[in-house]
Amino acid sequence: MNKGTRPDQFFETDDAAAKRERREAKAGNKNGSPIALKSKILGAIADPSNSTSILVAESSGSVRRVNVETGDTKQVYRGPSAPVTCVAVGGPGNQTVFAGSWDKDIWSWNAASKAVGRKYSGHSDFVKAIVCTKLGGKDILISGGADKKIMAWDVESGSRLHVIQDQVGSMMAIQDLALDPESSTADELVLASASSDPHIRRWRIRLDSVEQIVEDAPEAPGTTRPTILEHETTVYKLAFDIHNDDIDLWTASGDGTAKCLSRTKGFTTDDIIKHGDHVRAVAFTEQWLVTAGRDEDVKVWDRATGKLYCALEGHYDEVTDLVTLANSPVAGTKLVSVSIDGTVRVWALDKSALDKFIQEQQDKADGVEKSTVEKAPEGLMTAEEEDELAALMDED
Repeated sequence: MNKGTRPDQFFETDDAAAKRERREAKAGNKNGSPIALKSKILGAIADPSNSTSILVAESSGSVRRVNVETGDTKQVYRGPSAPVTCVAVGGPGNQTVFAGSWDKDIWSWNAASKAVGRKYSGHSDFVKAIVCTKLGGKDILISGGADKKIMAWDVESGSRLHVIQDQVGSMMAIQDLALDPESSTADELVLASASSDPHIRRWRIRLDSVEQIVEDAPEAPGTTRPTILEHETTVYKLAFDIHNDDIDLWTASGDGTAKCLSRTKGFTTDDIIKHGDHVRAVAFTEQWLVTAGRDEDVKVWDRATGKLYCALEGHYDEVTDLVTLANSPVAGTKLVSVSIDGTVRVWALDKSALDKFIQEQQDKADGVEKSTVEKAPEGLMTAEEEDELAALMDED
């Protein structure tokens, strides 16, 4: 007897069946000119060596370079036998690709030859986030794991400089790390970390020391605030807004919101975007703020008004990351979205392109509605006819 492998061959709840059927029906859409990969995509960054490419972290255990202009996906960095969750580029001359993995290690490759380099081992659980930078003239790698620890590494020697843990609270699994470009210097880094709890923590890191930043609480003069608490649950993403003079901090959370935390107001909430479901990623240009997450839509918000301008429908599973390619030779700024559905999708962010997408979606909806009306079964009334009849009966 053959064993079934499809979900619909096993017991399913009505909700699960409806969700599966909806995704199967949606999977064939071509919105965003999808580039299909064979595994789930868990993270992405812009490729510093090519303005039309991104590097993606795949659940198959590899990092892949995807050229969003040509669709080429052949350059792959292999090694881990477990899913890769995050990717970064750094080291001397920005010639090293790094990836954090479920196998608890941080892998590295020569960016040009794809040869496997050093492995950085120390975490006792999944590595969830990595960033590359320089400190005191050294190339530094900083990693965060599900083991609730942040580690700073000397890239060249492979030695671990610091193991960072919350000394004033109960930090949970690290979700994201972001370097503060406004407060960091050549000899001192200011790092923000997000975790599975709602708290955002800030750290001051030097080659010989590290400390958690504890500041006066803006809302309660005379008291201190060891963490930034502006969300109700997990914070998935942190991004400093270089398009803003103050370089404020934007966050994406499982509470369904993205928030702008104002630097001048002590990183308290200055603006709220209500996406409506778990927000996994946030990106921005001078004109737009973009959010995406579990509800599959990529939502574009007008920064001037704070209102939703356009919902880019295309993905059929959770969107895990967003990347803007501002220097793309292709006309205008491009937004790249990646998803658990295994597709990379590219969206133009100029207003005319967004307006065209809105109109196309409206025309499609109108076409479906018109088709439904025209194909009403013989002898039965359409919805419009039923309304007319009800109005006549009311008049009688």
